[in-house]
Amino acid sequence: MRFVDQAEITVEAGSGGPGCCSFRREKYIPFGGPDGGDGGDGGHVYLVADSKLNTLSGFNVQRYFKAENGARGMGSQKTGRAGESLTISVPLGTKVYHAQTGELICDCVTLGDPILIAKGGFHGLGNARFKSSLNRAPRQTTPGYDGEVLELRLELQLLADVGLIGLPNAGKSSTIRCVSQARPKVADYPFTTLVPQLGVVHYGLGHDLVLADIPGLIEGAHLGHGLGTVFLRHLSRTKLLLFILDTKNAENKSCSEQYELLQRELQNSEYASMMVDKPIQIVFNKVDHESEMDSPEFKKQVKWFEKKGLGPVLFLSALQNIGADSLKNTLYQKFFTEGQ
Repeated sequence: MRFVDQAEITVEAGSGGPGCCSFRREKYIPFGGPDGGDGGDGGHVYLVADSKLNTLSGFNVQRYFKAENGARGMGSQKTGRAGESLTISVPLGTKVYHAQTGELICDCVTLGDPILIAKGGFHGLGNARFKSSLNRAPRQTTPGYDGEVLELRLELQLLADVGLIGLPNAGKSSTIRCVSQARPKVADYPFTTLVPQLGVVHYGLGHDLVLADIPGLIEGAHLGHGLGTVFLRHLSRTKLLLFILDTKNAENKSCSEQYELLQRELQNSEYASMMVDKPIQIVFNKVDHESEMDSPEFKKQVKWFEKKGLGPVLFLSALQNIGADSLKNTLYQKFFTEGQ
């Protein structure tokens, strides 16, 4: 199924049923009086988060959703049936905005918790409601009120604890593969990752971490180069940014140069305010042999990050699964032991 993280839909709650104008007519009861019943209330529209969904692609097929109208009132003071409410399932982590004003209406982050989006119309009143000592045969009724109609913009923001950032081919997908059971596509060409990928690191005893991998950033990504920076929205909820830096990149950029490039793109993107205060963990990837760490250039790079207050630097060979345990242990300490 194609990954879609934005969609616009229209929801309409049901209208209330009109009241009934009726009079009681039975043998031997010449003045039975009014007995028109009220209509039924219109159905509401709810949104509910569903963990089985991971894309908004279904809303590109169906864009209009309407709850059932309330039924008309009937004689003998019978109330019309209330309209059936409509519940729309959306992926966990979906933010719902008013399409015209941009106002945030709700954030679907709790599984199975219905959120009222559009309220159904109030029912109309039957003529029995208007009987009085001065008006014994009223013919007055009221129609049901219309239900709310809203145009909504849905925006999916994945729920993850750790976000992976790096240049294309830095080894982000390989990193997720070596620390979790996720199996995202891995290949030796840029932009292997075209949509966000999730992986879960299991520590046992209910201690799990969700890692999110997004397409790589290149210079000028904030201007729309490459795949742009639109996927950064999926890192907005993360508590830690994991910078995966390629020690053997084709352009021969040092790890410090890669880091500065990535930071420029983050700071110039529309999501800069969401990223500025997040803690950072630096990972040097593709360190296949311990002897590589002894080179002067390598030590110089490590020292550069330590002076920036970004140490200690972790070393990883995602392809050979070297350093994966150290990375997992570091993440465990940051999330489950620090501050306890």
